[in-house]
Amino acid sequence: MKLTSSAFKDGGKIPSKYTCDGQNISPPLEISDVPKNAKSLVLVMDDPDIPSFVKERAGIEVWDHWIVFNIPAETKEITEGKNPKGVMGKNAGGKLAYGSPCPPDREHRYFFKLYAIDSELKLPAGTTKAQIEQAMQSHILAQATLIGKYERI
Repeated sequence: MKLTSSAFKDGGKIPSKYTCDGQNISPPLEISDVPKNAKSLVLVMDDPDIPSFVKERAGIEVWDHWIVFNIPAETKEITEGKNPKGVMGKNAGGKLAYGSPCPPDREHRYFFKLYAIDSELKLPAGTTKAQIEQAMQSHILAQATLIGKYERI
């Protein structure tokens, strides 16, 4: 399975358009080679590079920016600035939305993770990443990761 973007290459810089310094919209994503027996997809965007003061204040190790589950398995693209069809999970900011990169200290890595699973998750909107990861644990058929970097100037 592959996850790519026309806006940036894997390991490349995320254009400021998709950050708090720009239009604060999600980048376009393309999905390919999803296993035929997949029933749904899960998309998670997170940042493991948060500074220690944020970890301490928020009580977290990774900042979750965007979580969507029960995305139809036949989805081939996620349009710029749009959430895919599916159910929105709760990001670290407490919102059911895309939270754009806005690193407070230095360049951060943003991991866009896509999972193909063999079921739909029976979870409500607003479910956290940890709850989704637990529910899909034994159902993952394939996964793909796209990494983008961003540093505020």
